[in-house]
Amino acid sequence: MDWKLELVAVPVTDVDRAIAFYVEKAGFVLDHDHRVSDELRFVQLTPRGSACSIALGTGLLSTPPGSAQGLQLVVPDIEAARDELVSRGLDVGEIDRQPWGAFLYFTDPDGNGWAVQEIPPRG
Repeated sequence: MDWKLELVAVPVTDVDRAIAFYVEKAGFVLDHDHRVSDELRFVQLTPRGSACSIALGTGLLSTPPGSAQGLQLVVPDIEAARDELVSRGLDVGEIDRQPWGAFLYFTDPDGNGWAVQEIPPRG
């Protein structure tokens, strides 16, 4: 049996601000934005090429906004990824090269922490 992680909840304070950030700055695709009721809104966004999406909204989580840390995206070319994020106006630091990969880091407007990793060739 396959076990696939396909949705990770990210707690935010302002859903519309978070949507704008993830679509305009991080380049995610907005898959769903469904208001079930005044108390429940479900939004799903997916990084291009990913099998895993994030969910945000109202009435979904009890964890505090900004508490999602260590979320990680993997890319084949860290320089190209950095250039794309910077061109979108995202504040990312310099590339951090380690023996186990090269990394970039950013946070969303609530402080949820992301890493972008280029995995080194094996062998």
